[in-house]
Amino acid sequence: MPLSKGPELSLMACILKSAGGPTSPLEMPAPESGFLRLERKGPMARPPATGRPEAALPPRLWSCIVLALLTGLVLPPPCPDAAATPGPDKFQRSRARMAERQIRDRGITDPATLRAMAEVPRHLFVPPKLAARAYEDLPLPIGFGQTISQPFIVAFMTEQVRPRPGVRILEIGTGSGYQAAVLAAAGAEVFSLEIIPELAQSAASRLKNLGYTGIRLREGDGYHGWAQEAPFDAIVVTAAAEFVPPPLLEQLADGGRMVIPVGSPFFVQRLLLVEKEGGKTSTRVLLPVRFVPLRRPR
Repeated sequence: MPLSKGPELSLMACILKSAGGPTSPLEMPAPESGFLRLERKGPMARPPATGRPEAALPPRLWSCIVLALLTGLVLPPPCPDAAATPGPDKFQRSRARMAERQIRDRGITDPATLRAMAEVPRHLFVPPKLAARAYEDLPLPIGFGQTISQPFIVAFMTEQVRPRPGVRILEIGTGSGYQAAVLAAAGAEVFSLEIIPELAQSAASRLKNLGYTGIRLREGDGYHGWAQEAPFDAIVVTAAAEFVPPPLLEQLADGGRMVIPVGSPFFVQRLLLVEKEGGKTSTRVLLPVRFVPLRRPR
């Protein structure tokens, strides 16, 4: 991270000059592991072990150190969406363990779903302070009263809609973009709607930065679906509705499948699988679940 310009830069130069080191950031050694490494030279260098006490620090250096402690060195603030920036994947082992123990061992068998769950970096779809918990078996808050579903539920819903290359899937409730990324990683062409503007914008930026180009996302009321792009081979609804929205049934292609949680937000809901065949629909209950409610415009 570069130093900001101004008095704090002069202060750093003061300390470096007194230490006998470089006096300009351009002369400093390259950063290692994200931290600035200052090599000790001149009066600050540790002499060979001779049994004699080390020389005291120069008075000028003491003055600079005291000034630094009193004023502080000002560095640019960190990126607020740091978790959305790809880097070395230190969570690869945690993700592999999640895919094995939470997904495969609990009955998910679809190869495309298993591969996607093992590939998509879930820790980049949660707030930075929660990244260390991203691969635990629980939902996590993402702001604005919304959550990212627990890994097993994401995998279960993904398997139900059978994502493959050439399959067009509508997602209602983008959230942080994790479910959309999993569907895309499994090969599907994804259309995603998010009613909360801030989440829609951040998810779009995150998905773009991570290279998920097969996802079309826009802000809108999920209840009405995306008629301009219908019909869809599958629909995934990631928030609980009190009933299956009729516009979504109309936009489901013949032979299509929709997975949607239905019920009151204050009680246990039912995850339904809706199938459409020959213009007729059939419904069956898959699991008891608990989702945030499907939001509508006020």
